[in-house]
Amino acid sequence: MPTYEFEAMDATGQEIRDVIEAQSEEEAQTTIRQMGYFVTRITVKKTKEAAGAGRGGKKKRGFAMGGGGSKVVTSFTRQLSILQDAGLPIVRSLKILEGNAKPGKLKNALQDVVEEIEAGSTLSEGMSKCPKVFNRLYVNMIKAGEAGGALEVILQRLADFMERAEALKRKVKGAMIYPAVVISVAVTILTFIMLKIVPVFTKMFEEFELELPGATLLLVAISEYVVRCWFLIPLIPVALWLFIKLCRKFKHGRMGWDMFILKLPIFGQLVEKNTMARTTRTLGTLVASGVPILEGLQITRDTSGNAVFERLYSRVADAIREGEPIAKPMKKYSTLGFHPGALFFWAFAGSLPGMFVVGLTPMMASMLFTGAYMAFGGAVLCSLVYMAKMKARVVDDLVVNMVDVGEETGELDTMLYKVADTYDDEVKTLTDSLTQLMEPIIIVFLGGAVGFIVISLFLPLVEMIKGLS
Repeated sequence: MPTYEFEAMDATGQEIRDVIEAQSEEEAQTTIRQMGYFVTRITVKKTKEAAGAGRGGKKKRGFAMGGGGSKVVTSFTRQLSILQDAGLPIVRSLKILEGNAKPGKLKNALQDVVEEIEAGSTLSEGMSKCPKVFNRLYVNMIKAGEAGGALEVILQRLADFMERAEALKRKVKGAMIYPAVVISVAVTILTFIMLKIVPVFTKMFEEFELELPGATLLLVAISEYVVRCWFLIPLIPVALWLFIKLCRKFKHGRMGWDMFILKLPIFGQLVEKNTMARTTRTLGTLVASGVPILEGLQITRDTSGNAVFERLYSRVADAIREGEPIAKPMKKYSTLGFHPGALFFWAFAGSLPGMFVVGLTPMMASMLFTGAYMAFGGAVLCSLVYMAKMKARVVDDLVVNMVDVGEETGELDTMLYKVADTYDDEVKTLTDSLTQLMEPIIIVFLGGAVGFIVISLFLPLVEMIKGLS
């Protein structure tokens, strides 16, 4: 008699994990329901012999470097929904799409899913064996569609959801490409000037024994610093990126960084609204697909990608288990609060300009105390800014009121969709505004940098010409 592993929820919403023996999956589900549990996941527990036989019978898969990205999976979902709407059997549909897929993770995953289905598993069970391609959200929506007998409807809804998310992601990435490219080119040009042009003028000034003004001394110090430590220009961004990645490996470091990002000027609003749009659309899609609200909150939490929202949805789920509605805990637990990690990142960001000035002290010893005062003052100022922002909420009254109305009218999924649409529009508007704002800022920065270099170099030349005349 086969053994089934299952996950279920009891009447209080507590998650139960256990095993049960039954002749078939239907009999196992019936037995579990008679025990007073609501089944959320059930799979056959394979023995070592069966697992070994399964591994031996599988086809050899090609090496896959890519092919499992969100864009590829989105396209696959839309094509699968069309084939299912046309009435093709699921195995036939998967084989058609597997044959058309390029070599990669998706192609290998479809081969595994087809083998699992032919061995007696359901589509959701087969996809759950490929978590690198089909995430938990995807699998649970497919499972809800199978349970409700509306797989083609769920696939269409899932494809719409993924296409909206992909379009929003492309919009945000597209807005970041322009300033990133311009800043990279500007830094490259300025570095070349510091390495090749300024040293020539510096040598000429030394030969004429000119008394240099303060702006020229600063430019010469920066140039000499760049000549000595040019490798730090690419190394510092990489080191900061690795440091942040390391901090995010730890629970408190990840929470502190996400709190810091959410309240940055302009960019923080973009991250906050983008995350809110994605999570509300995820939850609305799960609720509309028939996934239980507690399971939907857990999936939304796991796919939010932000520690602040993960904490929020965890607390909302705990409050629902105690009998509260969604809106009340969503408002109560949406405050950021104090976190030492966030305070550290704010203070560190504020001290960076002063630390740069301190780095120039080998060439200009007089800048040591100035840089130290700048670093300390910047750290204190940014810490005060954080103290002022730590009581801010990540869920505003609009979301709370619409969720409350959705619960009262039984149209929670519709209201969550409306919230997501509202925030999608705000993200698009904010992205366009950010792009338009970055252009004059970059122009002013480049103009100021070039103007400073030109003035610093020509002031001694003017004095030299006067002396010669």
